[in-house]
Amino acid sequence: MQSLRMWQQIDPLIDAALDEDAGQAGDVTSASTLTEDSWGWGQFITKADGVIAGLPVVRKIFQRVDPRVDVSFRVDEGAAVPQGTVLGRVEGPMRGLLQAERTALNFLQHLSGIATMTAKYVDCIRGTKARILDTRKTTPMMRVLEKYAVKKGGGENHRFGLFDMVMIKDNHIDAAGSITAAVERCLAWMKQENRTLPIEVETRTLEEVREALSFPIQRIMLDNMDLETMRIAMREIDGRIECEASGNITLDNVRAVAETGVDYISVGALTHSVMALDISFKIFFQSKPPASIQ
Repeated sequence: MQSLRMWQQIDPLIDAALDEDAGQAGDVTSASTLTEDSWGWGQFITKADGVIAGLPVVRKIFQRVDPRVDVSFRVDEGAAVPQGTVLGRVEGPMRGLLQAERTALNFLQHLSGIATMTAKYVDCIRGTKARILDTRKTTPMMRVLEKYAVKKGGGENHRFGLFDMVMIKDNHIDAAGSITAAVERCLAWMKQENRTLPIEVETRTLEEVREALSFPIQRIMLDNMDLETMRIAMREIDGRIECEASGNITLDNVRAVAETGVDYISVGALTHSVMALDISFKIFFQSKPPASIQ
């Protein structure tokens, strides 16, 4: 994956998912119907075109259930594959294969669905300077993996959480009284705390865009603006600062938004309502393990 820190976050997630499925009693069906030496192999096959994400997680799940399971993949992480592609093969004790199967598929299908949807958005804006961003609209406790899948689909990550970027949104502005009041308080707080963080300000009108431009911030968000208002805003900004479009972005309108000249387009749908990629896992029984394993 990306880093040791990322794996440290993923390991407890995998353990929790396996515990959720197996409980304290384990896979009672496999335990009661299969002998301990039952051996088999299985393969993952795509049932739709898509972009694959989550293969390292799949490997970790099978080997966490039973270290004797051998996992090999035929495609690279982030690969765009057609329907019917054999992604890889696992071989080992049948009890282990069956206990890990559903958890592995849940992760693989979900992450591949995110990567696939992201790739569709990226393809729609190809040739413009805009880049597709994710948001914080993620499944609780799955953010690190979902943002990882966005990158595998060709998108980029927005802030990870509340801690790594100052993002002054409509509620902050309304509570503070104005963009000016909110930004001035933010700048004073960072000076007092001796901290330096990027600042983004959400704007809803051209007047708010002009107000935000008077401060040393890093990015302006154009929130839920129609295309004509967005074009006017971009002319006023005139390349002086990064610009992000957000709100009601779909595959039908993302190209038009990109052509206004914005630098970024954030899309909550990449993670909050994506459909899982259809992937099957077919298992074949062997009467006994290979001689090298016995």
